[in-house]
Amino acid sequence: MSGGPVHSDEPTRVQQLVNAFLTGQSGRNVGADGLDVELTAGADAKDDCAVYEFHTPMSLVVGSDYVRGPKFALYEMGLLSGFDIGYYLAIANISDVAAMGATPIGLLSVVRYPHEVDDAEFREIVAGIHQGCTDCGTLNVGGDIGNAERIILSATAFGVCRPGGALMRGGARPGDLLCVTGPCGLLGAAVAYFPKRDTFARSLSAEVEKRLLDGWKRPRARVAEGRVLGGRGHATACQDTSDGLKATIEQIMRASGVGFRVVEDEVPVDPAVEQVAALMGVEPLALAMSASADFQLAFTVPPGALEKCRTDFADAGLEFHVIGEADETGRAESINRHNAVRPLPGVAWKHQKTDISLLVAERPAD
Repeated sequence: MSGGPVHSDEPTRVQQLVNAFLTGQSGRNVGADGLDVELTAGADAKDDCAVYEFHTPMSLVVGSDYVRGPKFALYEMGLLSGFDIGYYLAIANISDVAAMGATPIGLLSVVRYPHEVDDAEFREIVAGIHQGCTDCGTLNVGGDIGNAERIILSATAFGVCRPGGALMRGGARPGDLLCVTGPCGLLGAAVAYFPKRDTFARSLSAEVEKRLLDGWKRPRARVAEGRVLGGRGHATACQDTSDGLKATIEQIMRASGVGFRVVEDEVPVDPAVEQVAALMGVEPLALAMSASADFQLAFTVPPGALEKCRTDFADAGLEFHVIGEADETGRAESINRHNAVRPLPGVAWKHQKTDISLLVAERPAD
């Protein structure tokens, strides 16, 4: 009897490997914040679609994102597992729902794989998707599974919020304060560091390398933060930072028709990002704001709502940082402690053909 890899056909994988993650869904109430939503037929019903019953008025929020599996440099290097990229898929999609101030109620996933992916690796990917959903308080309610020429991961997340309560990018007004829920740039720094690790004068400590990889392995969708912002009506605009902080600020700016002045000393920078920046010979703030796949929330609040927003965050065990202000200039700029003003530092992700590891942050001016 061989102990080698097992490659089951698709029906067997669905029956023996996937179904274990789909039990007990039908009949569950998946709403929150007074929104009564029942998943009357989940993936365990084995029908063509999941069925939800909405018993109270609400807005439905839907987002879809495709995540490249083998194209991830860290996955190709063996630094991320199938579980990790499955987990990331769930978080990447649920984060978009969270950024709209909605409560996630389900995820549809697409997992396509080449013939060389055996049962064990396939199960890892599905287990990662399941765990990502579980950690966000929602369910993987079905999707599509089958063969392809390479690993293809895609998903669609669903969420609900009070009627008309979805947070948009286009609501910021001059005078609103620009905030972010935490440091950005960690995932971008990891992709900038690991593929080029042997070219640097030294390597980072094992602790810092773990910190960089953990950003990819267990990212967090800011569901709780989004619910505070949306449910309490604090935010005038909101977006997650999955394209990097600079790109996010610029996107909110264009959607809202405002400008932003960012105070450089107020932008939180993770120490691991600072260490990667030192190896690269670039400015830490530029790397922190550059192309990265973080899932912090960047949002705007009117000055009069700031203290109530802080209190509501603190009551939920959460925090955020005020990093700037919206103005009428139509430009995204930053100001340093010497009152010098410049365009926002860093390189914004604009879906370039190159991998983000090839996007080098701007060097500081001499």
